[in-house]
Amino acid sequence: MAVGLRHFTARAGNGSGEPILDTDNGEELVHVQPSVSVAVGDRAPESPGTLYITTRQVIWLSELDREKGYAVYFLSLSLHAVSRDPEAYPSPCIYTQIETEADEVEDESKDSDSECSEVLDLSKIREMRFIPSDANQLDTLFQVFCECAELNPEPIEEGEEEGHNWIFSADQLEDEAGAGDDVEWHFSQNPTNTIGHSNGHHDLASSVLELQINDQRFEDAEEMEQDSDTGHHHQSQHLQD
Repeated sequence: MAVGLRHFTARAGNGSGEPILDTDNGEELVHVQPSVSVAVGDRAPESPGTLYITTRQVIWLSELDREKGYAVYFLSLSLHAVSRDPEAYPSPCIYTQIETEADEVEDESKDSDSECSEVLDLSKIREMRFIPSDANQLDTLFQVFCECAELNPEPIEEGEEEGHNWIFSADQLEDEAGAGDDVEWHFSQNPTNTIGHSNGHHDLASSVLELQINDQRFEDAEEMEQDSDTGHHHQSQHLQD
């Protein structure tokens, strides 16, 4: 199985229809979303195309150029998220991080020359955004991404513990927070910056989780200190009485 982003041009109907899937090995089409632009790396968005999400991969096919298309297996998507913050990106989109072959060999330079040059080197692309013309479709796309990512868990090597396969959205966070009194931490529920899914051991997802846990513990420590000071004040006043 190819790692990272790759070109995809295999279409049915003499190159004018839907993508040709590996149905012999159980691949199925789950969702089709027309009028979706794609931004590869630091490049400007492509003209709108159609997004196909299968049980194994994400495929984008141009509506104007039948020879243009991209695909990435879910196993190569280390993270996907809903982005609605205009400071992060001008248009609401599904943001994805992609594992590349270079990541598996060594940590190469993060120079983005390959993303900005005329000849696009997909083997070095680590980010991609899907921008639907209707931003109301983001939550639906996010849910489909999550469901299909769960069908493709990262293989666990022998002796390695299970990774951070976690998913959450704003609604799920509210349910999680109210599930019981023994919950020691809470996540930010700001829908403009919702982290969607992390499939394995990934620094960004772990950092977000760790930062929010530490923030909550810091707030709890402050509350305990204030309660303690209040208790001492009441006790001193009682002794004086």
